[in-house]
Amino acid sequence: MKKELVNLTNGYIANVGVAYIKLHNLHWNVVGGQFKAVHEYTESIYDALADVLDEVAEVLKMHGEMPLASLKDYLAAATIDELGSKELSVKDTLDILLADLKTLQAQADAIRTMADADGNYHLVAVMEDNLSNYAKNIWFVSSMLK
Repeated sequence: MKKELVNLTNGYIANVGVAYIKLHNLHWNVVGGQFKAVHEYTESIYDALADVLDEVAEVLKMHGEMPLASLKDYLAAATIDELGSKELSVKDTLDILLADLKTLQAQADAIRTMADADGNYHLVAVMEDNLSNYAKNIWFVSSMLK
């Protein structure tokens, strides 16, 4: 696997890891009239991200590469920012979630493109699954924000 693809994939792992923790923060600290629905929805997203984290890291391992695996490394490589602990309105929670989902979608698309050019069809398939899930969740969140 080309070093550039490894680095791009590890950056994605870092963002997924940060988003996973950040989603717990959003889940615990959302307040407002739609609390229950958003509280449950954010839990479903962080559960899905745990699977993404594991699957993408395992693809790197199958190719003899080392995935990032510590919070310190995630924070150093991530472009998604952490979030301090504070109460957030439903709208603010969904705005933050939407922005992070779009960031992850863009990264997954870049990895898919590079993996395809590299002939890494297993990584292409994983990213295509991720892209499909991001598209659906971006639609859900966008619809909730209307």
